[in-house]
Amino acid sequence: MTGETEVDVEGEIGELETVEEQLEQQTPEVKKPHVADLIPEKYRGKSVEDIVKMHQDTERSLSRQGQELGEIRRLADELLKLQLQKPKDEEKLPEVDFFENPREAVRREVESNPALLEAQRIANQTRQAQTVQLLKQMHPDYQQIIQDQQFQEWVGKSKVRQHLLKAADSYDLDAANELFSTFKELKAVRAQKQDDGMEAQAREKSLQAASVDSGGSGERGKKVYRRADLIQLQIKNPAKFAALSDEITKAYAEGRVR
Repeated sequence: MTGETEVDVEGEIGELETVEEQLEQQTPEVKKPHVADLIPEKYRGKSVEDIVKMHQDTERSLSRQGQELGEIRRLADELLKLQLQKPKDEEKLPEVDFFENPREAVRREVESNPALLEAQRIANQTRQAQTVQLLKQMHPDYQQIIQDQQFQEWVGKSKVRQHLLKAADSYDLDAANELFSTFKELKAVRAQKQDDGMEAQAREKSLQAASVDSGGSGERGKKVYRRADLIQLQIKNPAKFAALSDEITKAYAEGRVR
């Protein structure tokens, strides 16, 4: 045709087909994943029995964790109930400005220091142990005294002694020493009185054994001693003879020794 460009349709179609072939050759083939690649790493190379066992172990672990979680929740509920039952905490003291009252601020800081509180606790324990050790040295029998029925009755009869015992229980060494020493002294006095009474009775018996009836003499009521008995008493029991020396001398002077 005149004035128009002649189009080669067949040539263009051929070029398009050539381009499509080239594109198909350039597009990489998408490979389908292998079945083994889909298995997680921890299951690879394991038998069915191993996989089942792993699954069962996992279930048991989850069950145990569930039980522990339930127990924790139960304990948390109990703790919450206890906290609700407790009375409201006392109002906290207002904070003290260090620059306004440095002494009070330092005092509160020191008193609330955990390290200081622990040191105080250890110091108290040490002091108590030292008190017990000293008490053992002063009164080795203090435990037996505490169990003594007479001691318990003696303490119960006096409020002062009750206060001393209470102080002794609080590791007051002076109070404990005062209480035990007083009890021992009183007990010793009572024992001495008993000994004196027994000695007086023995002395009286000795005098009676050494005496004879005065008959119808004018010395009615006064004892008469046998000289042989007095000599025997002096030989066998010189202590008693010495204790009776005044009476024996008087008996000699009054002619009551025969």
